[in-house]
Amino acid sequence: MKGKQGFIIFVILVLGLLFLYTFTAKEYPRIPADDFHRGVTAPSACLECHGTGRKYEMKKTHPPKFDCLKCHKPAK
Repeated sequence: MKGKQGFIIFVILVLGLLFLYTFTAKEYPRIPADDFHRGVTAPSACLECHGTGRKYEMKKTHPPKFDCLKCHKPAK
């Protein structure tokens, strides 16, 4: 009986963590589907406009990760 209760509590905890993860996952802005962004496949192409001192510079709060396509996916 004690083993069953422990298992049930474990399952409830796992399901609760999965539920929380699902609803707290961050949504990142998508890469626009315009002609200018079409075919962007490398972070270096992103940094031409979004790099430090550029016209569309990333916000100061942006994490210092330069693997843009890891978080930002093309628009559908």
